[in-house]
Amino acid sequence: LRALEPHLVRKEDRGWREQIEEGVRDWWDIVERRSLMDADPMNPQRVVHELSQVLPEDAIITADSGSSTNWYARQLKLRKGNLASLSGTLATMVPGVPYAIAAKFAHPGRPVICFVGDGAFQMLGMNEMLTVKRYMERWHDKRLIFCVFNNQDLNQVTWEQRVMEGDPKFPGSQWLPNFDYAAYAELCGLQGIFCDDGDRMRSAWEEALAADRPVVLEVKTDPEIPPLPPHIRLEQAEEMAKAMVKGDPERMGVMEKSLRGKLVEFTERLRS
Repeated sequence: LRALEPHLVRKEDRGWREQIEEGVRDWWDIVERRSLMDADPMNPQRVVHELSQVLPEDAIITADSGSSTNWYARQLKLRKGNLASLSGTLATMVPGVPYAIAAKFAHPGRPVICFVGDGAFQMLGMNEMLTVKRYMERWHDKRLIFCVFNNQDLNQVTWEQRVMEGDPKFPGSQWLPNFDYAAYAELCGLQGIFCDDGDRMRSAWEEALAADRPVVLEVKTDPEIPPLPPHIRLEQAEEMAKAMVKGDPERMGVMEKSLRGKLVEFTERLRS
């Protein structure tokens, strides 16, 4: 590459690059507007959007394999100096918490933030809070934040059932019992923070980043917010429609929020 560099000639026509840059700016506008949409109780996109505003430059971020990873991948603006890891094909279950603990051992002087769903946290994460409590005194920087998306749903699979198979949500396999994750953190000797209001989300992140010990940041989010891709294939739309017709228990909220999300994208395209 060093030998090639002197032979590269800068193109004076920057049209293609400017077109791509404009497209990226438009997409970030869409992402931000979607994150500010109303939800019940809170839009999960807002959780990650607000972290982008206060993310430390030396932070390490890990993500799991559920819908929380969709929001991490789409909403988070990584900065120069950040490190980020996830299960590349989303085929490994519950990796977020162990990735975060491993990152903390490898870099005890850097803040680590983990995005994890309530399903993964119930499967593995809760037990590992005992590991965190045991070893946290070894870490020079105590900031280790587990952001738990509490929507009482195995949400990624629920959406896969709808969009890939045309099946409505099956509560018998998808519903998760509610649990007070923030209070559990306090029982373990960690700090627990709870947030169910998008307007308080940034201050919740600031509180977590200022803590003197590891934190479980429990966010109560809306499971009906769809992880809409930029382009929806016809077969995906057809399967989604089948799931709704078959009697999905959340069909009214799902259809309304899906439509609003696409309208945000459509109006932004018209503006640009």
